Amino acid sequence: MILVKKEGVILRKTPLDFESQAVLNPAVIKQGNLVYMFYRAVSKKNYSTIGFCQLNGPLEITKRLNLPILTPMGDTESRGIEDPRIVKIDGCYYLTYTAFDGFNAMGSLATSLDLKTFKRHGIIVPVISFPEFKSLAQHKCKLNEKYSRFAHDKTIITMNTRLLVWDKDLVFFPRRINNQLYFLHRIKPDIQIASVNELSDLNNLFWTNYLLNFNHNILLTPKYDHEISYIGGGCPPIETTEGWLVIYHGVHDTTKGYVYSACAALLDLENPEKEIARLPYPLFKPETAWELSGEVDSVCFPSGTAIFGDTLYIYYGAADEQIACASVNLSALLAELSTFRITIL
Repeated sequence: MILVKKEGVILRKTPLDFESQAVLNPAVIKQGNLVYMFYRAVSKKNYSTIGFCQLNGPLEITKRLNLPILTPMGDTESRGIEDPRIVKIDGCYYLTYTAFDGFNAMGSLATSLDLKTFKRHGIIVPVISFPEFKSLAQHKCKLNEKYSRFAHDKTIITMNTRLLVWDKDLVFFPRRINNQLYFLHRIKPDIQIASVNELSDLNNLFWTNYLLNFNHNILLTPKYDHEISYIGGGCPPIETTEGWLVIYHGVHDTTKGYVYSACAALLDLENPEKEIARLPYPLFKPETAWELSGEVDSVCFPSGTAIFGDTLYIYYGAADEQIACASVNLSALLAELSTFRITIL
């Protein structure tokens, strides 16, 4: 098994109102020796905004804003913005997050040229009720029954609000592949993949055609015991000589509740719809006090990475309350994954 070092908690909540309940699930981007972190900050009323801090090297916090850098806007974000991820594509930063209105949790996008001001693009995943989703998705083949089991709500409207399929964990690849923008998203229990020429292509017609061929757009499905309940996107894919390294989260149910672990897989560089390897065990799982006990117990939720030399630093939400970091030798991880390559017959 691959050796992973738990570096410990690097960011904790503060008495400031906007982050007095928890800090977790950060988006991370590295520039030179600096690491910029955009993290989910939760107030006492369980209202999430995006905070910001800067690290010198992988672990040393040198700057932290005392106000959110991004706050909710409009009805779709009325109860908070959650779980950001970030990449840079063609000189533009893509910050994805979950918009929450109290009923619906939907993948959304903001872009920036300077990491200071952001343009909101709103929800970019399919806006659809579960009955509509199910009708389209099983048009050509039977839908896994887990989709019905994990549906947030199988009705269409409540309290004058249209109930939608929850589509979270929206994560872009950090460059175009064959001139396409690729991204991962998650409708439980699987991870799906999509690609477009431009963001403007993400319209109702695109998503209708996508859902009519839904089975072909499922990228990863739960496979091993540690991820058997459901899986979801984690950190933005990392381009390596062996393929796209994907650090995602896997969940399994226990008598004490769900356990969230960090997992690893490889996708083909030029055809990222193809999985080529996956670890059959968790890369790391909840073991320490800060991972086992918090706002939600037994959670390691990876959402950002930074590479220094040949060391991969993985930043994650620990028990939905603090931000911690784990490190692993990148070459060793790729070598380990190569021993679990999938044979295509």
